[in-house]
Amino acid sequence: MGFKDTWHFLTRNHAETGEKHSIEALQTRYYKGNKDKIIEGIEAVVKESGYKLKRTERERGEMIIEQVSGQKFLLVASVITVRPFKTAVDFSCSHSTVLPSDFGKSRKMLVAMYSKLDKQLTFIGSGLGDELL
Repeated sequence: MGFKDTWHFLTRNHAETGEKHSIEALQTRYYKGNKDKIIEGIEAVVKESGYKLKRTERERGEMIIEQVSGQKFLLVASVITVRPFKTAVDFSCSHSTVLPSDFGKSRKMLVAMYSKLDKQLTFIGSGLGDELL
């Protein structure tokens, strides 16, 4: 972890995934299936994890997930079909804390969500945007 990553780790209570993220575990993941199948997979993971699914907008491919007991957080999932049966999933997570940092809890949440999705859905790869477009 470089200086920039360490600084962000110490001063943020938010983390998100992206196509060209510097941390490989937080790069956009691609799954085999259409948008509806992937959304159903995310809903299953949310239910299994005991989180609350606040809203699902299937047309836009967005889901809002939260946990209100214990460590509070807000998780937004974005689901985009890139090609038929190739769908990208990105997450954005914010923890509610009085401190200026969540000390990596948001990052750990994203890695855990991807890990659970990998078991639930057919994983194709991560960071494949340039190859698929």
